[in-house]
Parts: sequence; C-alpha cells; structure tokens
Amino acid sequence: MKVMIVGAGKLGTKLAESMVLEDIDVTVLDNNPKKLDRINEQLDCLTVEANGIDIKALRDLGIGSYNLMIACTDSDETNTVICTLAKKLGCRSTIARIRNPEYREQLDFMKQELGIDVVVNPDLATSNVIETYLLKSYSFYSGDFADGRIQMVDFNIGIADEFVGKRLKELENFRRLLIVAISRDGQIIIPYGNTELMAWDTIYVIGQTNDISKLGNILKDNASNRKVEKVMILGGSNISIYLAKRLQSLGISVTIVEQDKERCNELSEILDDALIIHGDGTDIHLLEEEKIGSMDAFVGITGFDEENLLMALMAKHAGVPKAIAKISRPNYNKIIDKLGIDAAFNPVFITASHILKFIRGGKVVSVSLLLGGDGEVTELVVGKGVPILGKPLEDLKLPPGIIIGAIVHDNEVIIPNGKSMICENDRIIVFCLTEDLPTLRTFIRPHKGGLFGDLLNRNRND
Repeated sequence: MKVMIVGAGKLGTKLAESMVLEDIDVTVLDNNPKKLDRINEQLDCLTVEANGIDIKALRDLGIGSYNLMIACTDSDETNTVICTLAKKLGCRSTIARIRNPEYREQLDFMKQELGIDVVVNPDLATSNVIETYLLKSYSFYSGDFADGRIQMVDFNIGIADEFVGKRLKELENFRRLLIVAISRDGQIIIPYGNTELMAWDTIYVIGQTNDISKLGNILKDNASNRKVEKVMILGGSNISIYLAKRLQSLGISVTIVEQDKERCNELSEILDDALIIHGDGTDIHLLEEEKIGSMDAFVGITGFDEENLLMALMAKHAGVPKAIAKISRPNYNKIIDKLGIDAAFNPVFITASHILKFIRGGKVVSVSLLLGGDGEVTELVVGKGVPILGKPLEDLKLPPGIIIGAIVHDNEVIIPNGKSMICENDRIIVFCLTEDLPTLRTFIRPHKGGLFGDLLNRNRND
C-alpha cells in the first residue's frame, strides 16, 4: 500500500510514524526542509521538498500509483485543492483535514464534487471527545467500545490505600475487570498478577460499562454526585465554538474567557447564550471574579499547552470537579499524572485515530491512541482465515504488549481469560503497544489478503 502525506506537521508526522510501523510505503511532502529533516531523523520513509499543489511534482512522484493521499497542511483550502488534484491524477482515495466551522455544512458537496473521500476535523473531533468526558458521571477518562457496552478507563490511583502497595491479584472489586497497562513516571508497564502498584500510578482498565460504573462508585468519585451544569472554557478557538454549541444545546451554561477583543465579538455573534468574558484567562483574580469555584467543569483550550495545564491545575485547586486541558506536545503526557488534573486531550492523537481506522479497512471499527501515542486500543471484527480463530488465548503465544481486553460473541460481552477462544465474526477489543503493532498484524491478518490490506484490495477492484 502506498500513501502520500502532504504536510509534515504534528499530524503528518504522527500518521507517517504509525504507517511505517505497519509496513506501508509512505511519502511525505512539505515545502519546509527543516520539518522534513526531523522526519528523516526519526522515520524510514521518503521525504520530498515540494508544494502539494504542484501538479508536476505530483506527476513526477507517480501519484496515480498511490492508494491514498492525506492532505493535512495548515490551510483548509489547500488541503481541498490537493485532494482534488490527486484524485484527478489517478490517486485512489483522499483524506483532507478541514477545520473551519463554516465548511461543516458543505462537506457532502465537497466529497461528491471535489474528490474527497474522508474529511477529518480535528477541532470537531476533539470537542466531541471533551463533551463525552464532561457528560460522564465519573471524573476519570473512558473510551467507549462495542456500541457503548465496553469501556476502557484510565485513572490515577494517587495515594489511595485500596491500591498503593497491593498486587493486582489482591485488588478487590476487579474480578470482572482487566487491567491492561500501568503508566509510572512516564514508563509503560504491562502488568501481571503479582505486579505491585505504587503511589501515583495510572492504571488502564477494560470492562463492561456497568462494571466500570460500579468501579466509579467504589472509588467514591466526587464528580459522580455532581451533574455538569456550568462550564468555563479558557480560549475562544474553534474547539470552543463546537463545544459551547453542543453544551448549550444540552442546557448547560457556558462561560468563555478570551483575551482577544475582536475574537470576543465574533464569539458573541456565533454563541447567543454564552457568557463571553474579555480578559486574561491566566489572571486568577479575574477567574475568581467570574466565580470559577462554582463551576462544574473547566476546559483549557488555548493555543498554549503550558497555559492550559497551569489553569486547569488552578481550577482544580479552586474546587472545580472536572479540569481538562488540551495539549499538543506528546512529551507532556509524562507529567499529566503528577499534576492532578483530570484529563488532557491531544487533537493530533484523536485525529490520527480516525484516519488509521479508515486506512485499516472495513473490519476495524475504531482506533484510540493511548499512553502518549506509545499504545493503542483497536476494536475490530474478526474475519475468515485469521490465525487466532478457534484457539485458546493462552496457546496463541501473544507477546506481553498485546492483550485481548474483551470479546463480543453472539452479542455477549466476555472479559477473557487464558481459556477463552475467538470465533469468526466476533468483535474484539485489543490493547497493543506501538512496538508490537507488526506482530498484532500477523495475528489478525487472514492467510490470504489481509485485514490491513482491505483498502488496497477495495481500490484495486474499483
């Protein structure tokens, strides 16, 4: 499979990194040589200094032989033109990153008339994830799988006596749950029964949704007793607009603090019922005047990671039950657990997850990047001829970094053990470290063709 990525920013780099691990032939185009040099230092892929709308450059690279073009430059309009040109020149499929809220109503037209197969909107996708988190009855983060019947959650144990110093096999109330990973001081640990938990560990747990809800009650989560009715958002970005509109439609009161006066005027026109505050959101006195302590949630969505993290921490200290920050630097994931904020979301990982789902074909239901991009959870439907069919999990000799977290068989959710077996058409949720992705592919790829080749085969048959 051949993929061309135009735009060597954070998203383009993350996508190239993920696809190289899956033995996909990747070409990255950008007109900034410094960005290409960074990719060359990290990844084994072809980099070309060129403009993505240069027809000659696309032809010289043989764009007609590529299965997929991903346009993820900083310009929506440029991405649209790139995809249109690529399709006209023979590229099989195209994906465009388009952020502007004004284009949202035109997506169907853009797909039909401009040759774009998939449109990804990082801002909308991130706002959807934040909204889902805010509406949960507990404050730790969770991701939904199997149509909401299975959840994977992660939470920091802090210094809780029921966790610290105990081995996993000694934990109470975890009989129907599976702990698939532990994050400790920025390092990932794949645990077993005798693994001992330490203070401030973050644990990743998979289980049925009702069992996860019981876990929240057991942990005596403070947020479980407080419905989200008032939310303060720091920063007036597009994410803020998407999020505020959705929250207001649910009857939730929204306050937005934005430093740019002109942007405040724009927000006032777009969001009729939101309270728009013109001021410095890092001024704790201003936030106190706006009664930050009475808020049910605080969301930092400025363009500065440090500002988002600091003010989320301040909000937490002011007594806000849920404090969230948007971050873009993966290395900050290593300190999130120590800060004490509830959640941090990376738009790059969220967007990359959506694109990887498309690349991997129709059998893959969802992909969620975790642990700062060092691991992922994939939900997929098992097809014919896959090596893992009909064998007890303990006989598969899976590496420690690959864990089958749940199986949905005949509409029944199973949290598996070593004796469990996978049948054709079962839906499975797999936790996998990034380094073990090539091995995972050999286990879930049919003997002929391939799960990860679905897109390629589909395009060949067009």
